[in-house]
Amino acid sequence: MPSETPEKLNLFKLHRAEYAAGRTPKLVDVGPASYLSVQGSGEPGSEVFQARLQALYGVGYTLKFNSKASGRDYTVGKLEGLYGVDGQSLDDLERLPLEQWNWRMLMRVPDFTGEEDLEEARETLAGKGKEGDFERVILESLDEGTCIQMLHVGPYEEISQATAAMAEVASRQGLEARRWHHEVYLSDPRRVPPERLRTILRRPVSA
Repeated sequence: MPSETPEKLNLFKLHRAEYAAGRTPKLVDVGPASYLSVQGSGEPGSEVFQARLQALYGVGYTLKFNSKASGRDYTVGKLEGLYGVDGQSLDDLERLPLEQWNWRMLMRVPDFTGEEDLEEARETLAGKGKEGDFERVILESLDEGTCIQMLHVGPYEEISQATAAMAEVASRQGLEARRWHHEVYLSDPRRVPPERLRTILRRPVSA
């Protein structure tokens, strides 16, 4: 009798409560998570940004295929972004020109992912003759805890309207943003028109 194929791990579904988001802000609890991460500064969408993003995807998909070959398959995580890292706040970002922004792009990975898996992915890419900023892709953990979160539908340029609503709700509950601004991209801007883009917005908060 043939053995059953192991079910593919889908972190977005497994942790669906952490990604719950409606059109109005609400509080959610986000537990510790492991991510592939690549950071930089400058305008999102710039040549540097695109190169780092390409490296992130290259490592992310190679890591997944290597893991599948070893019997642990999973769905590649959605692209996520942190803005205002390295001391910048969301207010700073709204005042600064785009070329002065700091950012960190992320892809969630299973907790069993280790440094040896990351190095194996880099070696696989090198063995295939692939070129990119693969050494800039690292593993890191985030533990965001209590967050205020909502779904933004529309162009990225209009996200500030949503974050203002989030800040108002947090203030009414006696909470303050304590870290960076976090976005989870549910739509591919290459395939979805700006007015239909769906983005989860997240701000870790504390009393």
